[in-house]
Amino acid sequence: MTATLRFLQFFSLGCWLGGILFFSFVVAQGAFSILPNKDLAGALVGYSLARLHILGIVAGCVYLIATAVLEKSMSALARPAALLVFAMVVCTMLSQYGVIARMDVLRAQMGSVAATPAENPLRSSFDRLHQYSVWLESIVLLSGLTALFLTARQKFS
Repeated sequence: MTATLRFLQFFSLGCWLGGILFFSFVVAQGAFSILPNKDLAGALVGYSLARLHILGIVAGCVYLIATAVLEKSMSALARPAALLVFAMVVCTMLSQYGVIARMDVLRAQMGSVAATPAENPLRSSFDRLHQYSVWLESIVLLSGLTALFLTARQKFS
């Protein structure tokens, strides 16, 4: 049972972190370099990111449940790695259901983000929210890498 729970910890974090890296360096980069316009690229990136966020929330829950069961204690969730994973879930939810939801409203109001001048208040708000989204995703990635390292170092009797 211990091996299965440890596997679930590593598998959940590995999938989530791998997804973030693949999204950042392949999907987003590819969408903006291959698709014929930035609005289409943004739509593909938004679609992919929403699915990545769902994967992340599920993966975070799997990690936390596996951790509590593995250590036979809810107090295990107060350890640094588990707290980092919890923070990852919170940041992901803030990004998807707060920041990105507001970006979607602004995108609909503008019609085309690419055609809206940078000095337009809607575009300025969109760009600011986009930066928040990037920061949140960066926090999730760095927290995940740290949680993965701490999980790998953990010893069990």
